[in-house]
Amino acid sequence: MIAAILIGRKGSTGFPGKNVLSVLGRPLCAYPMLAARHSRYVDQLFLSTDDEEIMAIGREHGAEIIHRPAELATKQALGEHAYVHAYQVIKDRSLPAGEELEQLVLLMCNAATITAQTIDQGVEALRADPKRDSAVTVSCYNMWSPLRARTIGPDGLLHPFVPFETFGDPKTLNCDRDSQGDVWFADMDVSIVRPRNLDDLESGLLPQKWMGQNIYPLKQWGAGDIDYEWQLPGVIFRLQKLGFTETATPYDEESPA
Repeated sequence: MIAAILIGRKGSTGFPGKNVLSVLGRPLCAYPMLAARHSRYVDQLFLSTDDEEIMAIGREHGAEIIHRPAELATKQALGEHAYVHAYQVIKDRSLPAGEELEQLVLLMCNAATITAQTIDQGVEALRADPKRDSAVTVSCYNMWSPLRARTIGPDGLLHPFVPFETFGDPKTLNCDRDSQGDVWFADMDVSIVRPRNLDDLESGLLPQKWMGQNIYPLKQWGAGDIDYEWQLPGVIFRLQKLGFTETATPYDEESPA
């Protein structure tokens, strides 16, 4: 069995109401639901939330609701713990007798640009190599290279966030954004993981420990979860590139899984 777990909480300080915001005529959280429902491999979609409005949207898309505990729905709560909680609920409540979870498709309500095709690519990548712990969407953002990162010191001035010596001989460094090679960021569109990752969360790499150690990149561009209002135009642009309009989706010729 392959289960998708979608998480999203009611409270947001950076962008209040983002998960249910209407984007191209649909709630933002509906997009990852559509992707999971149209995947060729996802058998069941689970939604972990404390928000009644998100729950109602989830039911419309065939999601089984998992009530997210209050302690996992705070600003300080980590998404990884919400995933582990949902995973345990699935095992205890929803896994048919004698059936095992093969993979988990981890989604976020505020990450709208995921597609069913990308989910399927991730599932196939894990099936192709049992040594892979996960398959994760990544986008190339050389302009955000750690070489360019700064911190404000006690003197109120900018200083390197990472010591330049970390990158080798500082004499070889320059201001060109591509000078250190491509910089790939996990963009949070989706993480397809093996259950063992959540069984032994502390063995995973920081900062998203649910990805395990051996992480396969699903390369794409311009994606990401929305945390602030200024990100919205980029997400709309990406959705339109993928074939979404206010009246159509790229899945219109397909039947839901």
